[in-house]
Amino acid sequence: MKRKFWLIVLAAVLLTTLIACSNEDASNEEEGNEENASADVEVNKEGFPIVDEEITLSMLAPGTGLAEWEDMPTLQEYSEMTNINFEYETPPLSDFQTKLNLAFASGEIADIIFGASTNELTPGMEVDYGQQGILLPLEDLIEEYAPNFKALMEENPELERSITTTDGHIYALPSVNQHPTAKWPAGPMWYNGAWLDAVGVEELPKSTDELYDLLVRFRDEDPNGNGEADEIPLTDVKMNSSRRWFLAAFGMKDWGIEEVDGTVRYAPMTENYKEYLTYMNKLYDEKLLDQETFAQADEQKKAKGQQNRLGLFPDWFSFFTTGQPEEEAINNPMFHPLTSDVSPEIVLPGSPGISRGAFAITSNNDNPEASIRWVDYLYSKEGRDFFDQGPEGYLWEEGEDGNRVFTEVPEEFESSEDYRGTLTPAYGINTPMLVDLVEGAPRSEFDLFIEEETKAKIDAYAETAYPLVYLTDEEQEEVNTIEVDLQSYVEQMEAKFITGVEPLENWDEYVETIENMNIERYVQIYQDAYDRWASN
Repeated sequence: MKRKFWLIVLAAVLLTTLIACSNEDASNEEEGNEENASADVEVNKEGFPIVDEEITLSMLAPGTGLAEWEDMPTLQEYSEMTNINFEYETPPLSDFQTKLNLAFASGEIADIIFGASTNELTPGMEVDYGQQGILLPLEDLIEEYAPNFKALMEENPELERSITTTDGHIYALPSVNQHPTAKWPAGPMWYNGAWLDAVGVEELPKSTDELYDLLVRFRDEDPNGNGEADEIPLTDVKMNSSRRWFLAAFGMKDWGIEEVDGTVRYAPMTENYKEYLTYMNKLYDEKLLDQETFAQADEQKKAKGQQNRLGLFPDWFSFFTTGQPEEEAINNPMFHPLTSDVSPEIVLPGSPGISRGAFAITSNNDNPEASIRWVDYLYSKEGRDFFDQGPEGYLWEEGEDGNRVFTEVPEEFESSEDYRGTLTPAYGINTPMLVDLVEGAPRSEFDLFIEEETKAKIDAYAETAYPLVYLTDEEQEEVNTIEVDLQSYVEQMEAKFITGVEPLENWDEYVETIENMNIERYVQIYQDAYDRWASN
């Protein structure tokens, strides 16, 4: 009887254990199903919401500090439209690259990388982390879930070539700029319109000789009318903004690698570049170029502009330097591209309108289909307008004629742009979207002036200096090694040649030094990359 009793007890214990294990397995399976539920969520290929069942993703993006992203009305409304919520990590723009690198190194990378520039999510990083499987290839997702971006690629074949890496995959989406100023390679240069009137100029210079003559008149004829010889005919900060316009006058599209009729060259060692240096040295020597060009900061340049001491100067808009209201800045004409003895036809660099690295999906993302649909809306006209100016009732309202009317900016903001930066993330970063004029938004006389000047003086001539290419890992490593000393040397020597510290008689020694920096291999790498791009 005793033996039988213990057998019954043992059987009961075993049965209890089996039941407990079974329940635990079922519980674990249920938890696993809950964890994977978002991965199985159905994605609607058209319209909103994107998913019927709410999901939450994580996003790493650079913040501008004007507002927390979860508080931005544009993102709040878009979450309601899509049923996709986000946990935002937005370190300051200045710290974003460091944060991004640490996230990649740790493996704890967000589901989505948003708003990175090509300096932060570099082409080399796209290739490297794409081949490691950390960044997902996007081309199949685009084909099935991104009709707006797919249409942009079909409309502009250069777009697909420019974002397809050496292994044939697309790992990041860009910002696509179709704005009237999209061709600007950087901020233009502007003439002081009042000075042009003072010296009786009716037609802007079209050649380097004509510009020289005008700058002499700015220096000598007291165009600011104060009776003092304080005029500065031409200024810049380290030539960083005006350089490209003067290089173009001598037949060059870039201060480095450029393509000319299918052949790649390094511009700073060409005879064209020597002519550029000779001309700028002449301007500097005759005090037509600001003697503080290589010493001043942008704030000093702007101070001179507000004192009405500048005749020709670079900036995004002229009133950024002069401090004038927009209605007065209309009188400051945009610089017209120049020709020269060595470049009788106008050459002008232009932006390709494509800024890479703006949006990527990582391997931690369980919902890549929903993610690509989420961003694809930003590449439509409707989505562009929504992300650019936010929902109605903040920055704008619909007027009686159906067009937009801008509302009064709250007193705590210095400008409408500062206010806009609290409403939408499409401010001050490389936003993955279609950049263009907002449909129905009011346009000022200054806006129309800028568009007309751009059409006549930039769009008519601009061409890309060198296409957006991808290098292989080995090529990128070689380029990085060569560039460290090369760029530093060329930058130092430009300042020395222009200011006369280094006489141009030493040009041959300068070229020889560059040749000894493995420049032949450097150019060949970019020639090979260009050939791949051209044949893609």
